[in-house]
Amino acid sequence: MNKEFNKGLLLAGFGSFWWGFFGVIYFKYIAYIGHIELVVHRCLWTAFTLILTTFFFSKWNIFFKIVKNKSNLFYLFISGFLIFINWGVWIYAIATNRIIDASFGYFIMPILSVMLGYLFFKEKLNKKRVFSILLVILSILFLIIVSIKSLPWVGLIVALSWGFYNLVRKKINVDTDVGLLIESLFILPFALLAFYLIASKGYNDFQLSDPSMMLFIYLEIMQMVNIFFSTGKIPVRYPLYIGMFALARHISFEEITGIDSLYLSASVALLAVALVALAYRDKLIDKKGPELPGADG
Repeated sequence: MNKEFNKGLLLAGFGSFWWGFFGVIYFKYIAYIGHIELVVHRCLWTAFTLILTTFFFSKWNIFFKIVKNKSNLFYLFISGFLIFINWGVWIYAIATNRIIDASFGYFIMPILSVMLGYLFFKEKLNKKRVFSILLVILSILFLIIVSIKSLPWVGLIVALSWGFYNLVRKKINVDTDVGLLIESLFILPFALLAFYLIASKGYNDFQLSDPSMMLFIYLEIMQMVNIFFSTGKIPVRYPLYIGMFALARHISFEEITGIDSLYLSASVALLAVALVALAYRDKLIDKKGPELPGADG
């Protein structure tokens, strides 16, 4: 029991560090992009990634079992709306240099979860929990009156949206990843509409500067996925095709001079040699033919 608890504590600590450190750096690095567009892309790619993982782990039977229950769909729609708000406010806070406000929301969120558990699930409160709740209330009042001198609405929205999100998800017993997929699919139409409005007015920062390149990469990746689900293997040559094609187009259409062009040309040559080596290896295997049972003996 203690071993499992320590393992969970370690993983929770690592996850919190990863999100709090690298997550902030990542969103800060791309803060020049409109925060609305970032939220839209986060919704789009979350849905896409979870569709792939649902295929990979063969969880479509769980997915359809969940969506057949109207009560599950209702709660997941509400939780999807709450997580959308949480994502949006968090990205807005980073883009507008209000990280401390947003972090304050995640700081008080565990105590808020205790309060919500007491109010909605009649969970018992001991003296330590009551003291923790009172301490958080006092800290909020201190920040409002002395430090911030204004209502920390960013932190409060982050805490409330995440706290009520966990509350709603606790109402239903569904797999975390499949539940998030359904939430993402609920958000997806609104995200697509927002993306269309942003792109139609020319406000989008993400652009497909080379559509033919993107189409080639997309088709190659889809072929890799198809082969993986058919055979359980991914051929090494497909990533090599993508890399060689991308480098070749980069050399052909970009103004590259000096030593950079030499490096890129050498990279293409190495990829070509690798492809030839793979083709030669396959030819040798075909000539050798399948080994007979007991041939080694």
